[in-house]
Amino acid sequence: EVQLVESGGGTVQPGGSLRLSCAASGFSFISFPMSWVRQVPGKGLEWISSVDRHGQNKRYSDSVKGRFTISRDDSRNMLYLQLNSAKTEDTAMYYCALGSDGTAARGQGTQVTVSS
Repeated sequence: EVQLVESGGGTVQPGGSLRLSCAASGFSFISFPMSWVRQVPGKGLEWISSVDRHGQNKRYSDSVKGRFTISRDDSRNMLYLQLNSAKTEDTAMYYCALGSDGTAARGQGTQVTVSS
């Protein structure tokens, strides 16, 4: 059974930083690209970043490019998202997802709130 458990969310001030983590189990983590998506209540899922199986090819949405960094540690089956220069519009529930487009299995999410 695929399990994805996100952690690291919280409240951060505008301009601040936060690091999200995702612990993966139940599948061959090293064999799959992984993604981060986010959702604001009342709106659809927004894909924000993905990384390929080897951790070399990384893609970002225009809304987070230059501020967020995705990474993975295949030895620990972990996926990360470093949020820098946070903006109020980054407030959302963040999910890690199996695959490159964020539409496959997701975890329960971790809430990020950007507020002064």
